[in-house]
Formats: sequence, C-alpha cells, structure tokens
Amino acid sequence: MVTTPSIRNSGNRCRRTGLSSLAPLLLIALAVALAACSGGSAAPNASIRLVTPIPTPTPTPPPPPALTVNDIFPPRDLASLHLDPTRVRTLIATGDVIPARTTDRAIRQQGNNYFYPLAPTADILRAADLTVINLEAPLMTGCPPVYEGFTFCGQAGFATALAQAGVDVATLENNHITNYGPQGVRETIGHLEANGIEWADRTTMAIEDVRGLKFGFLAFNGVGEVIGRDAMVAAIRQARPQVDVLTVAYHWGAEYVSVPDVAPGIADDWAPEIAHLAVDAGADLVIGNHPHWVQAVEFYKGKFIAYAHGNFIFDQMWSYETRVGVIGRYTFYDNKLIGIEFLPTLIEDYAQPNLLEGAERQAVLDGMLAASRELAKELTASGG
Repeated sequence: MVTTPSIRNSGNRCRRTGLSSLAPLLLIALAVALAACSGGSAAPNASIRLVTPIPTPTPTPPPPPALTVNDIFPPRDLASLHLDPTRVRTLIATGDVIPARTTDRAIRQQGNNYFYPLAPTADILRAADLTVINLEAPLMTGCPPVYEGFTFCGQAGFATALAQAGVDVATLENNHITNYGPQGVRETIGHLEANGIEWADRTTMAIEDVRGLKFGFLAFNGVGEVIGRDAMVAAIRQARPQVDVLTVAYHWGAEYVSVPDVAPGIADDWAPEIAHLAVDAGADLVIGNHPHWVQAVEFYKGKFIAYAHGNFIFDQMWSYETRVGVIGRYTFYDNKLIGIEFLPTLIEDYAQPNLLEGAERQAVLDGMLAASRELAKELTASGG
C-alpha cells in the first residue's frame, strides 16, 4: 500500500490517491459552478482557465557599496544600510603591545595588576567578535625587572589579562619576540594557549570560527630581516582556501613617520609593495605595526591596508606621536568588509591607553587622512 502526502489548500484537504478517477466529476462540478457565477449562460465550447496567484517575492536588499577612504574619515553609518545583524561580524586590531620595560614597572607598581594597562579599553576589545594584537615581547614567568635597553619581556600573568580583556589572537612576528631566544617564544605560546588565546606567525595560521564564518590570521616580520616574498606568497595562497576571511599582519617599515618608508639596513622592505603582493596572493585585510606612529591607510584592488596602528601598550612617553595609537574596528557582512572605524588612544603613565575625545581625537583622524592622501600621490607617481 502506497501512502501519499496530503495537500492543504484554503483549509480543505483531499487525497492524491484516486484523484484521476474523480476528474470527470470534478470538471462537471467546476463547469456548473462557473456557469452559476456567470448567470448560467456559459457557452458550450468555452474553455475553462484556472489562474493560480503568483506570490510576491520578498525583495533582496542590495549589497552594501564598496568602501572608499571617504567612508572611513568619517566612518560609514552602518545603521543606514539596514543590515541583517546575524550576518555582521566585527574584528578589532590594535597597535603594538609591549608589556616590558617601564610598562612592566607600572604594572609592578600597581601590585602586579596585569590588567592595569587594559582597563580603560577592555570593554571595546571585548565587544568585538574577534580581537587581534601584535605581541612584541615574550611573556615569561621569570621576566626580570629591566627598565632600560632594548631586551624586552613581560610577565606571564599578562597573558591572563589579555584573555580577560577579550583578546583572541596574538601575532608573534616582530623584532622583539625572540629577545629571550626560542625558549622565550615557546614559553609565550604556552601562556597564550593556557589562556585560550590563539597565535599566528609566518608558518602557523590561527583560525577562529565566528558563527560559521572562518577568520584566518598569518603574520610576517620585516624588521631586522627581509621578508621572503616567495615563501610569503606561498603561505598566503595555501591559507586562502581554508578560511572565509584572511587577515595578514606585518611588522615593517621605518619608525616615526606617518607615510610608509624603508629603513635601510633595518627594514628594507617597502610596505606598499609587500601589502600589494599579499592582496594579490589572497589577503582580504592587511594590518601593520612597528613604526610606533599611526600611519596612512589604502585600498588596493578593493582590499584594505592599514600600514600602522601606532602604539597601544608601550612606554614611549617621550613624544606625543609615540603615545598615540588607534584601535581599528573592522566590520564584515558575511565575508565582505563594509565598515572601518578608528578609535584614537593616548598612553598615560607609561602603560595605559585611554580614548581620545573631541579635538584631539579628530586631529589624529585628520592626520591619518592627510597621510593617506600623501601616500596615494606617491603611489600614483611611482606607478604602484
């Protein structure tokens, strides 16, 4: 015996079984009903046409328009796009994080309050779906209290503070992560992993799943060494099909300038050349650090490049520019970057970034825009 599904139609039910045997009777009944509706004068040879109403389709919202630099300064009003909130994900990236030297002294003076540097901005970091930092010092249980020089380390407890502040990924490609050798790097990785923080370098991609969308992170260092282009491109191409959004982080360029430049013998790679290669290989977002100043931004083939976020947590209190950083908030709609906002910060007490407001905040953003326009002119002149 074959059981057929029932059909619901205007509140009446009928069975498909045997329906063909009832067809003549149904046609007669339908003809009588139509004749009655028309006053009983149906023509003997008139055909009967049944019209099924076509449902009105639900309109699909158009995709958000492509971003330009003008959509960053000031940032695009995402509320005006009427987005489906289930398809929105946010990524935050900060400037350099170096819990060493005088920053470490400030932590110790606070009774080893490792959360002290992060306290003013933790709510912002936590609010994102993902937060990534460049960790530019190894984290060690026996980190000595050294307050001068260029051999950096932070105390192991800082990893717990990072996790409490919402940090999800730490990139480990820079010129100071190896200050205490391979053992210092291994110990750092152990502390990060113990606190649920993923890490990335040039050969290890961190992958984070945010409600079914996979974000991948790779990192490369061009300070104290030259970035191997072939190996970099190969790594990006290999990573590309494994994730929906691929972010590539760099440590590069000359220090204390607002437009990317080389530092001969120290950082010989020109950041725009490397960034463009990364995008050509498959990077969706490129984020840079090391110059210790906030730098220009650029769109290249529809992909976004932030050349330097400045300092986030560090002790360079000796100039206003080295105290300034920006928290980059990157908003994705599925795998498309649709919003970028920069939140300027200023370091206080050798350790603690605080949000800038009013005219100071706007001055930082105006400086980024001016540097971006200058970079665009240089790229046009060079054909880059």
